Amino acid sequence: MATIAAAIPKLLSFTTTTTRTTLSSPLRLRRRSFSSSVSAAATISVGSKLPDSTFSYLDASDEVKTVTVNDLTAKKKAVLFAVPGAFTPTCSQKHLPGFVENAGKLREKGVDVIACVAVNDAFVLKAWKKDLGIGDEVLLLSDGNGDFTRAIGAELDLSDKPVGLGVRSRRYSILVEDGVVKILNLEEGGAFTSSSAEDILKAL
Repeated sequence: MATIAAAIPKLLSFTTTTTRTTLSSPLRLRRRSFSSSVSAAATISVGSKLPDSTFSYLDASDEVKTVTVNDLTAKKKAVLFAVPGAFTPTCSQKHLPGFVENAGKLREKGVDVIACVAVNDAFVLKAWKKDLGIGDEVLLLSDGNGDFTRAIGAELDLSDKPVGLGVRSRRYSILVEDGVVKILNLEEGGAFTSSSAEDILKAL
């Protein structure tokens, strides 16, 4: 167990190149993020309409509920951010807590919805939320089968790693207005250099 715990931070806390996009510069990324783990070529850019997809979550009564991308973004200003995995170090210590801490500031800027997306099941995300003591500041949404992640080309293949992460999501943060991408901070692999809540706030 100690060996596994020591290995996880190395997988998800590495530093590499971050790509920001503009309307005239869609993403075309095919570099390896680390070792043989591959980041897919993103299929969205600033100005893109987000593909509709369905996420799941557990409500306060532990009932499975679903919500669509359209539900979250239609006629709203929404921030969606993704983490490679619940309970992993950078996601638990920096990325998600940063959005929780800055939720009030984001709402002051007109953001209606703040949601964290992960390729984990809804039960794991509910346990993660409880473990971190998070309230309703941020929605934790399960893209359990990776449908949305694949649709936007944000897969991160970690299946060659010894801790059994499989195919997850690259780390990103997106500002969406009425379903259209206005800001896209997509990290290479699991790096954490430009997708924080602070980065979104600076751009608003």
